[in-house]
Amino acid sequence: MKNSTKIILVVLLVLSAIAIYTYQKKGKTSTIDKEASDFRFKDTASIDRIFLADKNGKQVVVEKQSDGWIVNKKYRARPDVIDLLLYTISSVEVKSPVSKNARTSVIKIMAAKSTKVELYSKGEKVKQYYVGHPTQDNTGTYMLLTNPETDENYEEPFITHIPGFDGFLTTRYLTDDVDWRDRLVINYRPPQIKEIKLELFEVPDSSFVIDLISMQRFNLKNGSGKPLPFEEDKLKQYIAYFQNVNCEVVLDEKNHLVDSLSKSAIPFAKLTIIDRNQGVNVCEFFHKHAIASKNEQYGIEYKYDPDKLFIRYNNGKDYGVAQFYVFGKILQTYRYFLPG
Repeated sequence: MKNSTKIILVVLLVLSAIAIYTYQKKGKTSTIDKEASDFRFKDTASIDRIFLADKNGKQVVVEKQSDGWIVNKKYRARPDVIDLLLYTISSVEVKSPVSKNARTSVIKIMAAKSTKVELYSKGEKVKQYYVGHPTQDNTGTYMLLTNPETDENYEEPFITHIPGFDGFLTTRYLTDDVDWRDRLVINYRPPQIKEIKLELFEVPDSSFVIDLISMQRFNLKNGSGKPLPFEEDKLKQYIAYFQNVNCEVVLDEKNHLVDSLSKSAIPFAKLTIIDRNQGVNVCEFFHKHAIASKNEQYGIEYKYDPDKLFIRYNNGKDYGVAQFYVFGKILQTYRYFLPG
């Protein structure tokens, strides 16, 4: 009995040791997995700098300033893009680990095609990870986290997602500054405006000037300076159109269209806005030639695109593609304001 008891005690001790070792190992593995999968950064209000770089050499630095976010120290960032990215940063979660069979392939693809993300707060880097390609079903995104202490990447990539969102996240991490640039062209509250002048070069006798003496007193003149009668409600409504007016696409300076517009294109209209502080904002409008497919679509042989046009704005510094749907209500003739 004594020998049997000893044997049983030895077996129990061995099993206990194995159990403790296994538990500790699992605990350690769990801790490592948690650290390697901690992509989310909840305190986005503290983020003041974001660096994004892809494998093709494109990179963007987005920095917070007192009046908004700036891209590459040059352009104002699109509010919708920065808001979406910050939401993604604060909401991304691990959906599942990558299977052992797929791990090598995923890492190989990410080594050739991924976006590096660095988040900073008060000058210090608080998070770094790599955003890779979508999963085959497009409902997840491969990501790989960097150890903040060693600045080395963890070995395990993960499939990430945002709970409740059925799609992938790769396209939210933009590395081309033209995609980041604010598309705002005109933004004035009526009391800020002192004068609006619209020159219509194709029909010069239809040009006009609006003087805003106050929000209750206005003057309307034609292009030659002759005073014109007007309906006050129409004039007030027109002035209200100058709030939050955006182009559809910002054209990069390297785009051949910018070179063509700056050197040889002739605008068909020019808008000049003078504000109460004597600031001047000039926008020029250019025709966009129609394409055959659009003529076929409408069944009319248009010389110029009836839906879109080119604009040069910010006093000649920026170029974009705009919609007539947005700018058409601004490009009126003085007849729009006449009584009756």
